[in-house]
Amino acid sequence: MSFSPIPRGVYSSVTQLDPKALRAKGITLVLADLDNTLVPYRVTQPTPEVVAWKQALEAEGIQLFILSNSRKPGRAQQFAQALGVPFQGHSGKPKRGGYLRAMERMGRKPEETVMVGDQIFTDTLGANRAGVTPLLVRPIRLAGNPGRYIRYAAETPFRLLGGRRAFL
Repeated sequence: MSFSPIPRGVYSSVTQLDPKALRAKGITLVLADLDNTLVPYRVTQPTPEVVAWKQALEAEGIQLFILSNSRKPGRAQQFAQALGVPFQGHSGKPKRGGYLRAMERMGRKPEETVMVGDQIFTDTLGANRAGVTPLLVRPIRLAGNPGRYIRYAAETPFRLLGGRRAFL
């Protein structure tokens, strides 16, 4: 287990992650952050693109699982139900426990799991600590919170390094 903040590739969006290529790498479980990864903050329903990506994952025998730090009551649950996938809210990323509980729930091991998220210091760092392959996507939208701009600026060197280490 690594304490590395460097992802295994930086991708424009979740839909750029080809389910066939994931399956060819032995992946059977995709843990995905919710806010700014699958949809913008406060969006409660999956987009048609996310629904199609989830269906393409399923066609390859890959399960999608929402692993969220959201503390808004019912946020992750409502979205997961609309998408028809399991979820875990209040996951405590970057702590390992949330990742390990999700994999245990789904009967998967770290080597057959990837984590898709938009943040280095939660999603990527936590995935590396849990032995899961971290795949970073560009945040959908930064508007609305000045703190996000600062956080993403601090992540820039790690995003650049991760862009040179593509998993797919």
